[in-house]
Amino acid sequence: MTGTRRMHLTPQERAARGRAARTLVPPDSHAEFTPATDRPDPVAMVEQQSAGRLTDLVPIRYGRMMESPFRFYRGAAGVMAADLAGTPSSGFTAQLCGDAHMLNFRLLASPERHLMFDVNDFDETLPGPWEWDVKRLSASLVIAGRANDFSTKERAGVVRETVRSYREWMDTFAGRRNIDVWYTRIDADELFAALSGELGRGEQRRVSRTLAKARSRDHLHAFEKLTHVVKGERRIAPDPPLVVPLEDLLPGVEREQLEQQLRELIDRYGHTLPSDRRALLHQYRVVDMARKVVGVGSVGTRCWIILLLGRDDQDPLLLQAKEAGESVLAEFTAPSEYANQGERVVAGQRLMQATSDMFLGWERVEGLDGRQRDFYVRQLRDWKAIPQADTMSPDVMRLFGRLCGANLARAHARSGDRIAIAAYLGDTDVFDRAVTAFAELYADRNEQDHRALTEAVRDGRVTAVSA
Repeated sequence: MTGTRRMHLTPQERAARGRAARTLVPPDSHAEFTPATDRPDPVAMVEQQSAGRLTDLVPIRYGRMMESPFRFYRGAAGVMAADLAGTPSSGFTAQLCGDAHMLNFRLLASPERHLMFDVNDFDETLPGPWEWDVKRLSASLVIAGRANDFSTKERAGVVRETVRSYREWMDTFAGRRNIDVWYTRIDADELFAALSGELGRGEQRRVSRTLAKARSRDHLHAFEKLTHVVKGERRIAPDPPLVVPLEDLLPGVEREQLEQQLRELIDRYGHTLPSDRRALLHQYRVVDMARKVVGVGSVGTRCWIILLLGRDDQDPLLLQAKEAGESVLAEFTAPSEYANQGERVVAGQRLMQATSDMFLGWERVEGLDGRQRDFYVRQLRDWKAIPQADTMSPDVMRLFGRLCGANLARAHARSGDRIAIAAYLGDTDVFDRAVTAFAELYADRNEQDHRALTEAVRDGRVTAVSA
């Protein structure tokens, strides 16, 4: 038998590594945030990220980011990645979401048709310092809390609860067997039953409605909302500039070329699916396609929705093929092991999520301009519900933060050294309070960056439109 034998440390040795890191990088050092003296202009960084995007959609991105500091934050993962690169790190890595703000934690469907609470959106996923995800989540809660007029004390309570949850769950996972960590998941119904005692009657009713709404937002709901019948055939309904069918987007020859490329994308991407799901995919036929504008951080990337039909016209499958570029973390971490950026996204999602979309896969295609671009593919909508941050009370946001912290710990524990990280965090609230201080400082910085973008639009440096 030949090959390289992987060295395995004992739990005691791993814990010792974590404790040793506390001496080198004290947990209270994470309170620090001082922007670098040579920090790039945030507007220039946002423009740089927009450079490879569709020029007619970029103004929509700026328009959305202008709306509020929170919306700016959602579109400025690259800005924060550069800032986080200069902050303290314990030296332990995990697979990162890369954009772990609070709205990227939501209700999702598992292939077994259970409603789960999990982290979502892995466009920026890459291995890196686990602290970066914790800090991006925490700062998002402060920014959302400020928008809701929470007091400083209320915001601090939300963040401390979130980080405490992360710390305590990481300690719990440190004591579990590997396979038990892997099987851990947060079932939404079980979660609601367990936490209902902490919610008032009104909040319980809102959560019940949210669960019911999530289940109603399935592929059939998307089918009815996004399509209509034209001359007896089902087609994607136009909603420009957010949804533009191919026949309205390009002239005849170019449209036919792009349609053929997207058909080939769907056919070839099936080879990245498990064989049983590939067999299921091949039972559908492509009938229509459209360009779609997606979330704040992704506006301007190439994103297509593809309508497929199965047994008959009432057996739909809506897939989303989204362009995958290099992660904003890549400049500050080790390069990805995947040559295809779509595969990078899919691999990170499968590693971090407890259960992933059954149609999740990737492919590389050549565009009309001759450039090779990577894409990942997934269902457009399947039992999804995004939290409404602007309606949360301090108590609800604190509870929500606790769930996010637990879920992020679970995601990191699958790929990182959970025993060393838990030992580094310790059993006191020193790290919790440090990150709370950091989050307030970064929220200040984010507000300044948001103002810089607003001024750039006012001065005509960049163009923004509402859509």
